[in-house]
Amino acid sequence: MVLVLGLRIWVVEPLTVSSTSMEPTGLSGSTIFLLKTSPPPDTFTAGQLVVFQSPEDGHTTLKRVIAVGGQHVSIEDAILYVDNVRIDEPFVDHSRIDGTYFGPVTVPEGHVFVLGDNRALSIDSREFGAVPLKNFTATLLWLQN
Repeated sequence: MVLVLGLRIWVVEPLTVSSTSMEPTGLSGSTIFLLKTSPPPDTFTAGQLVVFQSPEDGHTTLKRVIAVGGQHVSIEDAILYVDNVRIDEPFVDHSRIDGTYFGPVTVPEGHVFVLGDNRALSIDSREFGAVPLKNFTATLLWLQN
């Protein structure tokens, strides 16, 4: 019992997804399992699902990495561009966000730009800006819908 409790407190933590901002990838009510170690700063890649402390309210948040420090991000008529290259996003329902424009912005060094897959309902880097690497306190191990 002590071993299980210790693992839960210091190593692996299950959390329940409480919003629709990552649908269809992470449904509300899904369970995610976190490895409670900070990921090395050079390991973030575009498309990766990440968990961090939201700069907006401090809650643990699940989003997708779109760009890292030094890259340029824009959304033109619902289509994502990183460094002026169109990004294929089969998990995003573009018909729900048709007519959406954002940016361009440059991601500051030491930060990551994140978006929710459900762009119409997601509060993400378009609202609170790029996320500092220090806000990443865990690594996503597994997502169960």
